[in-house]
Amino acid sequence: MAPPLPGPLEHLAPLLAHYGYWAVGGVVFVEDFGIPAPGETILIAAGVYAGAGELNVVAVGLIAFAAAVIGDNIGYLIGHFGGRAFVHRWGKYVFLTPERFASAERFFTRHGGKVVTVARFVEGLRQANGIIAGTTGMHWPRFLAFNALGAALWVGMWVTLAYFAGSNIGAVYDTISRYEVYVLTGLGVLVAALVARHLLRRRRRRQES
Repeated sequence: MAPPLPGPLEHLAPLLAHYGYWAVGGVVFVEDFGIPAPGETILIAAGVYAGAGELNVVAVGLIAFAAAVIGDNIGYLIGHFGGRAFVHRWGKYVFLTPERFASAERFFTRHGGKVVTVARFVEGLRQANGIIAGTTGMHWPRFLAFNALGAALWVGMWVTLAYFAGSNIGAVYDTISRYEVYVLTGLGVLVAALVARHLLRRRRRRQES
């Protein structure tokens, strides 16, 4: 018998009970190219079910990993083939000129691997990750490699935690969410420092030329 899911995971019980692995793959897949869906929570819920013997933990991990990578690559294609034209046409209304976009593109090309990997763990960035990479012109093999790394870490962490924590996953999730603010603040400071370094180097090169 399937275990009761704690707190915010409870509403996913009927979905998992009826569709099992299809639910895991489908929800993670659509979330990863920008459609709002509870990808992370269904991944955790599936891990709890696997811990109770209702699903196979290896199958959950492999299906979620494949869905995450394929979903983000669809997002990349959306950004690659449609995003640039969209930004150039409408960006000026939010002060994103072609020159500023070109600067952002160069920055993402240099540091994009780190961004793609870490974005998997950040709500909002996880959904837009592939689209941003495609829009800014990140090379697809590079995106694929770092995206696969992020997906493996993300799926591996949550499925493993949920598998062993079982019904206690609610408390574990709350604790991680509490400290996530500090982690995101640290990441924000790091990104700001990288941007500042990039701008200072650019200004120095202009002065030397």
